[in-house]
Amino acid sequence: MKNAKIIIDKEFILGDIDKRIYGSFIEHLGRAVYEGIYQPDSPFADEQGFRKDTMELVKSLKVPIVRYPGGNFVSGYKWEDGVGPKEERSSRVDLAWQVIESNQFGMNEFVDWTKKAGSDVMMAVNLGTRGIMEAKELLEYCNFKGGTYHSDLRRKHGYEQPHNIKTWCLGNEMDGPWQTGQKTAREYARLAHETAKAMKLLDPTIELVACGSSFSHIETFGDWEREVLEECYDSVDYISMHQYYDNKAQNTPEFLAKSVDMDGFIKNVAAICDYVQGKKHEKKQINISFDEWNVWYHSAEADAKLEKWVAQPHQLEDVYNFEDALLVGSMLITLLRHADRVKMACLAQLVNVIAPIMTSDTGAWKQTIYYPFLHASNFGQGTVLNTIVKAPTYEAEVGDAPYIDSVVVSNEEKEELVIFAVCKDLTEEMRLTCDLRQYADYVITEHIVMHHDDVKAVNTEAEPNNVVPSNNGNARLDGGTLTAVLSPASWNVIRLSR
Repeated sequence: MKNAKIIIDKEFILGDIDKRIYGSFIEHLGRAVYEGIYQPDSPFADEQGFRKDTMELVKSLKVPIVRYPGGNFVSGYKWEDGVGPKEERSSRVDLAWQVIESNQFGMNEFVDWTKKAGSDVMMAVNLGTRGIMEAKELLEYCNFKGGTYHSDLRRKHGYEQPHNIKTWCLGNEMDGPWQTGQKTAREYARLAHETAKAMKLLDPTIELVACGSSFSHIETFGDWEREVLEECYDSVDYISMHQYYDNKAQNTPEFLAKSVDMDGFIKNVAAICDYVQGKKHEKKQINISFDEWNVWYHSAEADAKLEKWVAQPHQLEDVYNFEDALLVGSMLITLLRHADRVKMACLAQLVNVIAPIMTSDTGAWKQTIYYPFLHASNFGQGTVLNTIVKAPTYEAEVGDAPYIDSVVVSNEEKEELVIFAVCKDLTEEMRLTCDLRQYADYVITEHIVMHHDDVKAVNTEAEPNNVVPSNNGNARLDGGTLTAVLSPASWNVIRLSR
């Protein structure tokens, strides 16, 4: 049996966890909105057409912030099309996903939905086909109290009080050739800076996210971040990161090692932020909004066969298996291990589209990736301790990958200590130990384990509980030392409290 060791000190704190690290994403894409969170003709719909079954699953995740309306969709979107009386709204073509958008669900409906879900809004503005004035007018519509054209238009639409949206994305993936209105770093940086200036003149309380690279291996990565921040460092608060991973090669060890790549990506972006800060002699630190991350590849073959120019097709509907849940768990651990710089993150997406939640006309169910996200968002609150993991490694394309991914979170308010751990050894158990004599008055309250003998096992509507966690873990404390024997290929949550 291999051995691994976690080393922590209660005084060595990495950083506070911003609850927005457990954010998510709803885009006008596939069935994320229509049939996902909004379906007026469904027996599950409430008086506003919001699906109550979906809502309950979202509320269990305690998602603090949701990014909207895109995504690639936003670069061709006119927000005005989605407000006002529904009978007056027109359908439009969406070039991003080559579908028809009915606009029966828009910004005001989304704000109402987030309030019911207990979430805040992360709103994206269109800097692909639009610009400064349209972004300013949208902010005015949302946040200005009244007495101007766009604020009074909101009041006319039935929303007397401002929405007070505080987090805004300045476009989406503007470096990507797939983007409507793709720009060079310099073109984007100038537009983002001037848009940010205008928006903060109108509402200086908002926070702004500048577009970083669309993924870590795009050719312009690094230079893009540097050029963008050199131009708009003073006017923005975050830079975005996006990353999806796949297992097209059907090599599970290599797939599970990809959290190492994510870790390096975050370190590189933080280093570029610090370089520009030093070069400009700035006191302000730019932090990271990792506002798209997930596993994405299962639906590629089906999506290639979809008919174009229809409404809400079954698009990007990945059916996640158990190995996907393990990598999602490792990605969550990676985000937490960088909680000093990653202050927001969005699992992309939330319902039906590469999502932890799926729906049909007869119900909603939890995919495998739902569970690690649920555990992290519910139990991963407080501060991250500087977690040193001494574990065996294996060779992978990304470099040496540890068999154990882990992070320790301390919640002083609840007097709770939580250890998240993924065992990536597919065949052998791993003995994990941790010296907890500094927490001598703590006891183990539960050891959650998620394991399945088949890493390709999935949850479906017919078998929604095929892959689920249990409380049958074996963690124990003896003389101040925690010991747990982790199952091969397993997600683990060990909770201790005073």
